[in-house]
Amino acid sequence: MLPDARTRHRPAAGQPDPPWRGSRRPSDCCRQQLSTAILSGVNTSDRGATAPTQGEIDAFQRATRDLIGVALHSLEILQGEVSLPQFRLMLSLHDLGRSPSSQVAHALGASNSSVTRLADRLHGSGHVERGTDPRSRSVVTLELTARGHRVVDKVLEWRHHELARILAGLGADQRAATVDGLAQFHRVVGEQYTAELHGPVPL
Repeated sequence: MLPDARTRHRPAAGQPDPPWRGSRRPSDCCRQQLSTAILSGVNTSDRGATAPTQGEIDAFQRATRDLIGVALHSLEILQGEVSLPQFRLMLSLHDLGRSPSSQVAHALGASNSSVTRLADRLHGSGHVERGTDPRSRSVVTLELTARGHRVVDKVLEWRHHELARILAGLGADQRAATVDGLAQFHRVVGEQYTAELHGPVPL
């Protein structure tokens, strides 16, 4: 189950509050400020600096676009079977399992009516099954059908192979350094960071 979005990311002791505190998602205009705040939390003793350089921030901006590109290209293998908004709903159900539609809407940062419309189309195409909560028949539940699971698995498998193809272009030492850097980056960002940015995720 996805973390509750009300659980906010807490900075490490001695670090200032991040600039996205109190907002549901950062706007485009503050992406560089976010990158600076995140990178400033990484141990910088090895490079003798206390703040990231513009070149380092730009590198992470490019990496963000590259990874989003992989995610979006992965949907091309579906050849229009489902749209991006529909796939986002399906990916949420893949993570959540059978869930009330209101919970899916919360996970997507969408309105209940928007989720209902998406679910209507996916139910009609055989990707999503509707049901009711036995404790309250007024609660509509959603879950992936076998066909829906196959679609999600197909996309995730493509991403796995595509990332393997891309990483094969790096030497073993470069891959190890990249993995270590990403692990430290994730540690600074924290587990709750993406939980509170509903718009861009899941993707």
